[in-house]
Amino acid sequence: MKEELIAQIKELLKINKDEVIDINPNYLEYFQEEELEDIISQLNGRKKNVLAITGEYLDEIYEKTKKDEI
Repeated sequence: MKEELIAQIKELLKINKDEVIDINPNYLEYFQEEELEDIISQLNGRKKNVLAITGEYLDEIYEKTKKDEI
């Protein structure tokens, strides 16, 4: 189970799909499953936040280009 959680964390840390993320295997011993699940939850929250901010920023740029303000 911990291995699956670590795999999920690695996927969430990727910036692009081809990137390889290495995590120290000792984390499997150090963290409890609940802690790994919390890390996944935090990473998902941050990812959603970044996507929202990026979307707002792109919308703002788009609106400016429509007005020729750039």
